[in-house]
Amino acid sequence: MANLKEIRNRITSVSSTMQITSAMKMVSAAKLKKAQDAITAMRPYAEKLTELLQNLSATLDGDVGGEFTTQREVKNVLLVAITSNRGLCGAFNANVIKAIKSRTDFYAGKNVEVYAIGKKGNDGLAKICKVTDNKSSVFDQLTFENVADIADDLTEKFLSGQYDRIELVYNQFKNAATQIVMTEQFLPLTPINTKSTSTTVDYIYEPKKEEILLNLIPKSLKTQLYKAIRDSFASEHGARMTAMHKATDNATELRNQLKLTYNKARQAAITNEILEIVGGAEALKG
Repeated sequence: MANLKEIRNRITSVSSTMQITSAMKMVSAAKLKKAQDAITAMRPYAEKLTELLQNLSATLDGDVGGEFTTQREVKNVLLVAITSNRGLCGAFNANVIKAIKSRTDFYAGKNVEVYAIGKKGNDGLAKICKVTDNKSSVFDQLTFENVADIADDLTEKFLSGQYDRIELVYNQFKNAATQIVMTEQFLPLTPINTKSTSTTVDYIYEPKKEEILLNLIPKSLKTQLYKAIRDSFASEHGARMTAMHKATDNATELRNQLKLTYNKARQAAITNEILEIVGGAEALKG
């Protein structure tokens, strides 16, 4: 059994760790509220924009999407891995890295490259994949304008023919304890199902529907990427809050066990001292 000093040092160490994890949990809880409000407020807008895009596409003849809907033979694939810049958030980053590896296996035999958004994803994937770029600085100031620059960069890579398909891999926020790993096709745009998007209202469009559609597509792509990053950002704080809550509970349990061990060892030491005193006294009497 460890001596009393060693046990006391371990109790102090565990108590310090518990204070850190508890503080990190409270910080993540505060940030989660703001991030959750942001993604909750944005989802109706993103869904309405997609609905409008589908309604317009369903009423047009021909391939009006232009280069954005070009279906080329898939030879070069770009996987956009959206992770975090910091760790201590459970399996949050590991799940995205695992999903990227799965997609890489799916595209076996093709040229697959990774576009990292987040330092942890870049560090983890650089060992197993070809990472072409890292945009971790976007989390320093997460605004639509900064994300729009990344969306323009990705769109240019597709339109120039550098990649035949671009996919987003990220954690979708469900609640503080649950994040769902999503894989979405960014480009080319997926075909619209005209049967499920038929409209009964005859709208009057100004300007022409074709012009509105071609203006909406870049806007929709930027919104899709911004929503994915916002989802990931909220998921990160939810995962970290949950992980730090479990870490605090584990530290509390370990500290209680160490205190119990310390008290037992201290009681045993005192008992031994009493026995030695009594034995010495009896020896003097004899």
